[in-house]
Amino acid sequence: MSEEKTAKAVTETPASFADPRGRYLFILSLTALGVVYGDIGTSPLYAIRECFYGSHAIAVTRENVLGVLSLIFWSLIIVISIKYLVFILRADNRGEGGILALAALVTPVRASAQAARWLLILLGLFGAALLYGDGMITPAISVLSAVEGLEVATPFFRPYVIPLTVVIIIGLFLFQRRGTAGVGVIFGPITLVWFITLAAFGIYHIAQEPGVLTAVSPLHGLDFFLRNKLQGFLVLGAVFLVVTGGEALYADIGHFGIRPIRLTWFVLVLPALLLNYFGQGALLIATPSAAVNPFYQMLPRWSLYPMVILATAATVIASQAVISGAFSLTRQAVQLGYSPRLRIEHTSPTEIGQIYIPVINWGLMLACIGLVLGFRSSSNLAAAYGVAVTTTMVITTLLFYVVARKKWRWNALALLALCGGFLVIDLSFFGANILKITHGGWFPLVIAAIVFTIMSTWKTGRRILAERLRTSSLPMKTFIDEVEKQSPVRVPGTAIFMYSNPAGTPPALVNNLKYNKVLHERNLILTVETEEIPHVSAEDRLEVVHIKDEFYRIVAHYGFMQDPNIPEVLESLNASGLEIKLDETVFFVSRERLLATEKPGMAIWREKLFIWMSRNARGATSFFSIPADRVVELGIQIEL
Repeated sequence: MSEEKTAKAVTETPASFADPRGRYLFILSLTALGVVYGDIGTSPLYAIRECFYGSHAIAVTRENVLGVLSLIFWSLIIVISIKYLVFILRADNRGEGGILALAALVTPVRASAQAARWLLILLGLFGAALLYGDGMITPAISVLSAVEGLEVATPFFRPYVIPLTVVIIIGLFLFQRRGTAGVGVIFGPITLVWFITLAAFGIYHIAQEPGVLTAVSPLHGLDFFLRNKLQGFLVLGAVFLVVTGGEALYADIGHFGIRPIRLTWFVLVLPALLLNYFGQGALLIATPSAAVNPFYQMLPRWSLYPMVILATAATVIASQAVISGAFSLTRQAVQLGYSPRLRIEHTSPTEIGQIYIPVINWGLMLACIGLVLGFRSSSNLAAAYGVAVTTTMVITTLLFYVVARKKWRWNALALLALCGGFLVIDLSFFGANILKITHGGWFPLVIAAIVFTIMSTWKTGRRILAERLRTSSLPMKTFIDEVEKQSPVRVPGTAIFMYSNPAGTPPALVNNLKYNKVLHERNLILTVETEEIPHVSAEDRLEVVHIKDEFYRIVAHYGFMQDPNIPEVLESLNASGLEIKLDETVFFVSRERLLATEKPGMAIWREKLFIWMSRNARGATSFFSIPADRVVELGIQIEL
């Protein structure tokens, strides 16, 4: 059997962002300000308060205030400025970031099942699962903390804080179907006003108590631990709130590039945050009773209502970024084979990253409302916040070490010192936050465990299913030989058989010949493969193999940030000389009827879970954009 390759195999696509400059850099930076820094930018609403008024609060003394400010300063410098902005952002996967992209960069997702490689993959998968818990808590705590400013203005609004928060959250999620394209242009300017306001009020209070600036000395942080010992360590759980949102810096590099994110941080975001935190510290030194809500207590009376409105807008923007991140993460999981196919709607005709996934949207909304009604205050929610993010940061550091050592060949001792230092800080935050489990920290861990179980079960189930199909699959050479012996009736047109195994014979092809006793004039076996890179260029999309006579094997390569589109594949085939008329083409798709068995593979309960997910997954016809009136489904029964 002769085989001729008529198209190039897939190659890696270069990063999508050139080096932006001038006006383009300014526009990218302004847009990134609203999307990337919304989460970390709203931390001043509750971070300082939780240090002095939360579940593990410390006494409001001058020494303690300076110690906490020192910890906040160095956390922002080391964790965000150095770890993420300088180092982690270098580990982009062809221009895309995020923990799943990093896990794919560490080792191919279809790599052999060596223990070390699978451990890295599972770590990345669990880190991704944790982000769903963060995506539920962030909108709840951000919006609730903003609306709580009404209580500071007047006790009259106290009974309305929870209902108003729920209404805002419902409105936020109802808006998702429309997409962010319409309001995206105002995200940056609103967030710009927010950070300028943070800095202005901070400067005002620092001017009243300039001695607070001495907190930049790390000696104050060291003295804080020496004096407060265990209690000081527990306060780290609240200090960590100032760096939540750090993962967003990494996850969003595919939308804006590295340079705008770095520029925005060092020019505006970091100075504004530090000025506001130090301003709150100055207020607490002068008025310790303000610890009940230092952010709103630092404002003049006339500005309370405008600031509540601005803070609410900022928290909605922060929540929008987290929700969009959950959509993007889910699409990556679907493309990489960790999630069943879901309905994914594109909300912008020009921006491929703007998508909407209904099942994720409504799940997040119900979880956010449940959190608000269950915890009833941002202070209570803060007790649950941080466990998921700290765990993800630990995993990110470990994966970065592997990338830097194995891919970039960095010096082992220098890299060990660097990542070891990051791990000491990450694990310190993790240890302080793990004590929050009994105060609500169990929630994101339970969510992560559920998501991880779903993702790992789907991945394992698809692997077992592929093995069962491969075992029972007829070799293509054997099938061709049988066709030549039987000389079946040929009918006009082209038949395309969708099949995940690029080497075997599709069961639908075998059954069509077995039961219908006919073959089409031309038969194409089409496999869609997702690569471990974000994007595959159009010229590298297809791999075409002429098997024999009118049998062809087509492999369409896509990146994990791209959506497969079969009509586009057919157009590309026409351009390469293999002319296919859609109105003369029939698509054959196998519909598997899965049965749970005691065969080696997965536990029975996981097999039943996999079968349930398979039944409820989005059909291949709509997922691959195949015209529904051109599809024939042939059923097969498979024992797992």
